Amino acid sequence: MIQKRKRLGDLLVDASIITEQQLMEALQEQKLTRYRLGDQLIAMDLVSEQQIIEVLEFQLGIPHVDLYKQRIDRKLVTIISEELARKHQVLPLKKTGNRLMVAMVDPLDYFALDDLRLSTGFEIDPAIAKKEELHLAINRYYGMQKSIDQVLQEMPVSEDDPAFLEVQQSDDSPVAKMVNQLISQAVQLGASDIHFDPQETEMVIRLRIDGLLRTERTLPIKMNNILVSRIKIMSKLNIAEKRLPQDGRFKMELELKTIDVRVSILPTVFGEKVVMRLLDTGNVSLGIEKLGFSEENEMKFRKMITHAYGIILVTGPTGSGKSTTLYTALQQLNSDTVNIITVEDPVEYQIKGINQVQVKSNIGMTFAASLRSILRQDPDIIMVGEIRDSETAEIALRSAMTGHLVLSTLHTNDSVSAISRLIDMGVEPYLVASSLVGVLAQRLVRRVCPDCARPYELTDEETDLFVSRGLPASGIVKGTGCSSCNSTGYKGRLAIHEIVLIDDHLREMITKKNADSMYRRYVEEKGYKDMLYDGLVKVSQGKTTIEEIYRVTV
Repeated sequence: MIQKRKRLGDLLVDASIITEQQLMEALQEQKLTRYRLGDQLIAMDLVSEQQIIEVLEFQLGIPHVDLYKQRIDRKLVTIISEELARKHQVLPLKKTGNRLMVAMVDPLDYFALDDLRLSTGFEIDPAIAKKEELHLAINRYYGMQKSIDQVLQEMPVSEDDPAFLEVQQSDDSPVAKMVNQLISQAVQLGASDIHFDPQETEMVIRLRIDGLLRTERTLPIKMNNILVSRIKIMSKLNIAEKRLPQDGRFKMELELKTIDVRVSILPTVFGEKVVMRLLDTGNVSLGIEKLGFSEENEMKFRKMITHAYGIILVTGPTGSGKSTTLYTALQQLNSDTVNIITVEDPVEYQIKGINQVQVKSNIGMTFAASLRSILRQDPDIIMVGEIRDSETAEIALRSAMTGHLVLSTLHTNDSVSAISRLIDMGVEPYLVASSLVGVLAQRLVRRVCPDCARPYELTDEETDLFVSRGLPASGIVKGTGCSSCNSTGYKGRLAIHEIVLIDDHLREMITKKNADSMYRRYVEEKGYKDMLYDGLVKVSQGKTTIEEIYRVTV
């Protein structure tokens, strides 16, 4: 316990991190904002959160804890009420005799320390934690657990009980709060998907963060049905249907952001599995310069989308960022002078000024049928969500031949093989040759966490890889793992690309229906750089790692 009551501002001045004048300015500003002093100094860019932590740790001996590494006993959480935890932003960590270690954002908040001592009866030992980590931990250990306990307590004997359905429909019910908290927590962690996986004795909730799944928590299997039923109600699906797959969507407002949630429900042996795709509608406004292109590839991509007519393909597996690239291109092309129409399944993001059509195969509104109708709507630019069959492919390519710019996606491993894929689907080679403008292939790789990036020494084999491609084998970094990246060493994602532009000689080769190897040999002679090369360039720039490039390309 701290005996001498020192103030944060004085400590920062003593450490020569801020001046007396800056402290006085921050205190004046604090009277208006009513922020904590630490938050005020951070808001004014005078200090960083890490600097505050280091000053408290080194000058006063207050320990710093990484909450993502802590395994906290849920019984311990009951010592401090949720109201008090949220009021003072604290979380109990460890109990030793009559002493309680508590994580705090501001361990010099003596009013909070006295309040905790009086309410718990324990002597309080403060530890400092990062604000965002503490906020997430409080939500996880208080709000979520409270809702889970209430759901279990109020669980009906029979699911056919009318009271059971009524409880789920209410937005104030424990199960509704629990689902909302799960989605909110997933958004805060930057998850793209939430998986509810029913197993024999438990239900596992997993989050996909930066492309990889991680288990968030496990629940009793008896909670699966009530959670799935609540999600069905939110998605306006049939809660009585448990034998067939269902798809739906709903929107949520979270901290001034609108989150579009796509729901897929699939019956399995142990119950219905749910996957919720989280789409932040505010994240669509990207510029081409933010897609992570190299200078050469950005120039090629901009050249492709400036064509008056023809078809441009973006290829890659599911979850490789194809839709983001297409939407960004559409936003670049969008203006009052052009009529842009898209046909998608599903419509992921709604963009102002663009006419978007949703495919509904169950009533005959397929990609091909929609495309035929779109051509009668006087379009300038058409975006086809995906070319899945020969009929859609042929209509799309014929549309490109008749004065329309068509953008679409195709599932191929690389850019060159897209040519053969179209021909294998039954499209005439002359149609491919005359309408195809270019192909962009891409993958998403995890970005090295900037907070824990450290220089990495290449092995001899890795050095040879860089040298053989004429790249510098220096500037390589690797994340060691920290609280910002949840100890993974990675935070966020970026794309790696390869682009093939179709020239006259390549058109002749396509008409003759040459093999993929011949196309590849020709484009390599013309200076084609594959995804592995683009990935290694980004490794040498300290953006990602060799392991990530190998994971998605080899």
